[in-house]
Amino acid sequence: MFDNLPNTYEEYKDWGFDQFKPYADKLLETEITEDTIDSWLIGYRQLFERLDEMGQRAQVATTQDTTDEDANQRFLRYNDEILPHVMTVDNQLNKKIVDSAIVPEGMEIAIQKIKADIELFREDNLPLISKENNLSTEYDRVIGAQTVEWDGKEVTLSQLSPVFLENDRDRREKAWTLSTQRRLEDRDALNDIWRRFLDIRKAIAQNAGMADYRDYMWTKLKRFDYSPDDAITFFDAIEEAVVPALERSMEKRRQALGLDSLRPWDTKVDVKGRDPLRPFDSVQTLQDKSVDIFNSVDPELGNYVKIMRDESYLDLDNRKGKAPGGYCTFFPLANRPFIFMNSVGTHSDIQTMLHEAGHAFHAFAASALPYFQQMDVPMEFAEVASMSMELLAAPYLSEENGGFYTPADAARARIEHLEDLLYLWSYIAVVARFQHWIYTNIDDAYDPEKCDDEWESLWNRYIKGIDYSGLDHYKRFRWRTQLHIYQVPFYYIEYGLAQLGAVQVWANSLKDHSQALTNYRQALALGDTVGLSELFASAGAKFSFDADTLRDAVQLVETTLEELEAVE
Repeated sequence: MFDNLPNTYEEYKDWGFDQFKPYADKLLETEITEDTIDSWLIGYRQLFERLDEMGQRAQVATTQDTTDEDANQRFLRYNDEILPHVMTVDNQLNKKIVDSAIVPEGMEIAIQKIKADIELFREDNLPLISKENNLSTEYDRVIGAQTVEWDGKEVTLSQLSPVFLENDRDRREKAWTLSTQRRLEDRDALNDIWRRFLDIRKAIAQNAGMADYRDYMWTKLKRFDYSPDDAITFFDAIEEAVVPALERSMEKRRQALGLDSLRPWDTKVDVKGRDPLRPFDSVQTLQDKSVDIFNSVDPELGNYVKIMRDESYLDLDNRKGKAPGGYCTFFPLANRPFIFMNSVGTHSDIQTMLHEAGHAFHAFAASALPYFQQMDVPMEFAEVASMSMELLAAPYLSEENGGFYTPADAARARIEHLEDLLYLWSYIAVVARFQHWIYTNIDDAYDPEKCDDEWESLWNRYIKGIDYSGLDHYKRFRWRTQLHIYQVPFYYIEYGLAQLGAVQVWANSLKDHSQALTNYRQALALGDTVGLSELFASAGAKFSFDADTLRDAVQLVETTLEELEAVE
C-alpha cells in the first residue's frame, strides 16, 4: 500500500510523528471492504512495523548503556512526543477494523484483542503511560549503577555472581553480604520509584473504569483463556506439588555439602567440591558454540543464530552501566530479533542464551504471517518457546555435539538447570502472588514495610530449605531487585505456566525428539492465530493449572536428576 516509506531505521530515526501522519491519515481515509481489507492490513503493517521498531531501538539503547544521555533523550523524545500519537491513531484504526465487521481468516484472535484495546483506551492515560515508561528507565539507572570492589577491582553485581560457584564458603558469604549491602543502599531511591509507579497505575486503572489495576492488566494482557482465580489455583498447585520437591532438593544439597544448615550463598556451589563450570571465556565463544548447538538441534535454527551473530543482533557481555537481566525483542522492519544479556562465563549464561534464542525462533516464525496483529503472541506461549528450547537443546551441550562440555560436565550442567527449575516454579509463585496482593491492596502497598511483610510471608511459604536466620533484612528487601515487579507488572505467571508446557514438550522429545521438535516449530509458526489451549496442544502440551499435571512434571524432573547424577 505504501511504496515510499523508508526501508531502514537509519533513514527515519529522527522523524517526528508529523512525518508518519500522512500514512496514518491514508489508512483512516480508506474504506475497509472485503476487497480492500488485505491491502489495508498490509499498509497497517508497513506503518506500524516502522513505528514499533523506532520505539524498540530507542528503548534497547537505554539498556545497553544506562549512562548514555543521548540514548536516554532519544527514548524520552519517542515516549513523550511520538508514542501518545501512535496510541491515539492505533485506537482510531482499531475502531475502523471493528466497525467494518470483517474478520479475515487467521484474524479472529487479533480482533478479540483489538476490542479489548478499544475498551481500555483513554486519552487521559497516554501521559501516564509515558511517565510509567520513563520511570522504568529511572529504575534501570539505579540498578545499573550498582557496583562493588572485589579483589581490588570495581565490578558489577552480575560480575560478582560467579563467586557463588566457588568452593571457598567464606568468599561466597563475603560476596553475598557485599552485594546485599550494596543493594540495600538504594532502598530509599527504590521505595520512591515504587510509590510513583503505584500512583501512575492506580490512576490508569481508575481512568479506564476498572475496579483495580489487576482487572486492568488482565484485560491489557489479553488473558481471555484464564482468570485471576485460575492463577491462584496454579499457585496453590505449586505449593502442593513443587514446594515439597524443592525442599527435598535443598535437603539433599545440605547433606551432600555436610552443613548444619543451607545458607543463601550455598545454593549454587557444586556439592562434590568441584571447580565451577567455566564453559567459555569470551562472548565470541558463547556466540559460536551457540550456533553449533542449534545446528545440531536443527540446521535452520542454527542459521537463525548465525544471522543474528553476523549482523550484530546479539549483545551478550556484562559491563558497567548496562541494565540488568536478559531479554529478546524484535525489530519488525529489519525482521531481526535482538538478544540482550549479561554473560559472565557461567552455565547460567548458556541457559539464558538457549532461552532467549527460543524467543528469537518464535519471532522469526511468527513474522512470516501476513498481518502485524498476528505476531502479537501471548506471553504464556512465548515463554513455552523459550523454556522448551532450554530443554530440547540440553542433549547437545557436550562437545561432541558442538557444545561446551565433556559428557560428565554436560550432565552436571543439566542437573544445575533442573534443580533451578524446581526453585523457579516456587519463586514464580512468590513473585506472581505478591503482585496479586499489591494491586488488590494498593493502599497498603504504598507502605514498603507492608510490602516487606507480605513478601516475607510468601517467601516463607514457598521457598523451603534455605536458612535465612539473621538475614531477614535482605529477604524482606528482595522484591525490589525483581525488575518485573517494577517494570512489567503481572508478567511472571507466564513463566510458571510455560515451564509446565515446556516440560511436557520435553517429555514428548524423550519418546520422539524429531516429532517433538516438529510440533514445537509448527506451534511457533501459528503466531497469534489461535487461542492458548490450541497453541499448547499444537506443541504437544496441555494448558493446565492443576496439581496432578504439575506432579507428573516434577516426577520427570526428579527422575531425570537421579539418572544424570549417575553419569556426572
